Amino acid sequence: MPFSFGVSPKIYNFSIDKGKCIATHAMTKNITNNLNLFDMRVYQTNEIKNIALLGSAGSGKTTLAESMLFEAGIIKRRGTVEAKNTVSDYFPVEQEYGYSVFPTVFHVEWNNKKLNIIDCPGSDDFVGGAITALNVTDQAVILINGQYGPEVGTQNNFRYTEKLKKPVIFLVNQLDSDKCDFDNIINSMHEIYGSKCVQIQYPLSTGPGFNALIDVLLMKKYSWKPEGGAPIIEDIPAEEMDKALELHKALVEAAAENDESLMEKFFEEETLTEDELREGIRKGLVTRSIFPVFCVCAGKDMGVRRLMEFLGNVVPFVSEMPKMHNTRGEEVEANAAGPESLYFFKTGMEPHIGEVSYFKVMSGKVHEGDDFTNADRGSKERIAQIYACAGANRIKVEEMVAGDIGCTVKLKDVHTGNTLNGKGSENRFNFIKYPNSKYSRAIKPLNESDTEKMMVALNRMREEDPTWVIDQSKELRQTIVHGQGEFHLRTLKWRLENNEKLQIKFEEPRIPYRETITKAARADYRHKKQSGGAGQFGEVHLIVEPYYEGMPLPETYKFNGQEFKMNVKGTEEVPLEWGGKLVFVNSIVGGSIDARFMPAILKGIMSRMEQGPLTGSYARDVRVIVYDGKMHPVDSNEISFMLAGRNAFSEAFKNAGPKILEPIYDVEVFVPSDKMGDVMGDLQGRRAMIMGMSSEASYEKLSAKVPLKEMSSYSTALSSLTGGRASFIMKFASYELVPSDVQDKLIKEFEAKQAEE
Repeated sequence: MPFSFGVSPKIYNFSIDKGKCIATHAMTKNITNNLNLFDMRVYQTNEIKNIALLGSAGSGKTTLAESMLFEAGIIKRRGTVEAKNTVSDYFPVEQEYGYSVFPTVFHVEWNNKKLNIIDCPGSDDFVGGAITALNVTDQAVILINGQYGPEVGTQNNFRYTEKLKKPVIFLVNQLDSDKCDFDNIINSMHEIYGSKCVQIQYPLSTGPGFNALIDVLLMKKYSWKPEGGAPIIEDIPAEEMDKALELHKALVEAAAENDESLMEKFFEEETLTEDELREGIRKGLVTRSIFPVFCVCAGKDMGVRRLMEFLGNVVPFVSEMPKMHNTRGEEVEANAAGPESLYFFKTGMEPHIGEVSYFKVMSGKVHEGDDFTNADRGSKERIAQIYACAGANRIKVEEMVAGDIGCTVKLKDVHTGNTLNGKGSENRFNFIKYPNSKYSRAIKPLNESDTEKMMVALNRMREEDPTWVIDQSKELRQTIVHGQGEFHLRTLKWRLENNEKLQIKFEEPRIPYRETITKAARADYRHKKQSGGAGQFGEVHLIVEPYYEGMPLPETYKFNGQEFKMNVKGTEEVPLEWGGKLVFVNSIVGGSIDARFMPAILKGIMSRMEQGPLTGSYARDVRVIVYDGKMHPVDSNEISFMLAGRNAFSEAFKNAGPKILEPIYDVEVFVPSDKMGDVMGDLQGRRAMIMGMSSEASYEKLSAKVPLKEMSSYSTALSSLTGGRASFIMKFASYELVPSDVQDKLIKEFEAKQAEE
């Protein structure tokens, strides 16, 4: 069966209370159950909940998704990651590597309510999926691996929720692991998240024999037969009652804190009803004053149904969440009666269909045939059809209201991140901010004639994943693709080769070095050319010196015992596109060079600044003083002085203690405590300067300054050193001088390359 690699989210729709299947799945060879499509009713804003499912790689999100589908009656048998037959991870690359690459969206109908759940990839390489999901949902469920407790990835996800002010529910998974120490996990969570972290459940035991937990919200014992599924619900055993009551009291206190009337009742009666508890928890979720903790063993389908009940009954609706803001900072209420605004957060390419555009209704109602204006591009659009997404299928719906998520096809000019407005609406949204890229490769087709085809494909793929950045670098004379890690770019290569049938090659990108000078130097150059008719003549005398902000005007210089006095006539500061400045000083006296030739001299100098004499890299932070020269009444022209200026500058530059600068990046590495030594040793081997260390619960944060050259394959090395349990961020800091041995090597490499050419 033909398929498209990584094109669109995998989206399902199902009904729990009716046991009806609302959708099917693109790769039916893995899912052999008969799935039927039913019409879907229109859900109102106060009937919609949007949830992001997050967690570190290996925390069990795909397995949980499989159990949720099974509990809903969508599939008759749960697949496994090992057997490569899960509903979520059906792309070959996902099956090959054993974890998710693309987000999966479920639409769940529960007691006449609609839950949109986006299951996000756990790997740091595919963080774009998690960030997109958090921006268009209202609630995060963060899975914690019962073998490790809170990990670096857990903290990364939590930081994103913190930044975006999203409610959080924690879900401890893999309680059947013999490495699971639940009490230690809870202690770590209290350490990290404080008293906001409140248990809803705790297991009676962990390890391979896990099959029971205590729910302190409902004050019941839940247990399961070996096959999992429907729980056996019983009263709490006497020996567990003290612990359960203690945790119940803590839960009641935490819930009461979020509502004055509940607090008063709690003081009077020291208890709350089940409904009051739910109300208090819901309000606490919205304000991030409570982080409920649930237990689940997704692999055995234990605790999944209870989790889904809580999501349906307690998680806040769209209408209960803080309002979004447009680019002008104005609040935009998710109000079905308001003017129409749609935000397009995802674009996918599907075989036989083409472009599929995924949107969230920010305000108003969208109907088939509605006309819109693109706030970002100014173009007009008509939405011919609207769909509730259902994997490879789409369910036509009559309308969608504020807060809901849907998709459409065959739009003319809509890109990821665009806003479409109906009549009377002037909104624009650009609220999704992605992290800086961390891994770069130069890319070129094996067949040069495929270059244009490759660029078209790359730009289209960036629509689907904005964390891919494409840069046609004039400076490096390479096409550079930037991503979040080695695996991230590997998926890009796979898609080009398998979907587009383009054979491409990855190379190490060139490093954008800079050249500068460390002392003053003088040079003069005469350009003279005679060829029958009019000749060429221009002579330039100049001084170069290192430039820094706030330096005084030039006065006197001494070279080889000779003194040169400057009489400044004019100064021009040229901010350089690549950073730093060129300062051009006119100190000509006595009219030795006409003022009309000064721009030509500057042009000649700039051409050399664009290709430094040491390695051909951009030069920066230089002051040039033109103080003398000669001209000819007939033969002098602009080209003559441009060439004279260029060559005089080149000679002076070489004599001015030229140095190569390299880009230095601020790097923060988040690493498990037990891997700290290995990671630090590796960084020091990369010429890193360690700037500081700090501890946060079960992991460490290392801050360092590292040359970009040394970061080329760092994501791969870090993953290898830590078993994929670490992450890092990097940001450009400054340009610094390279060590002498590195400079000598770079100059020799450049000279050898020049000789070859």
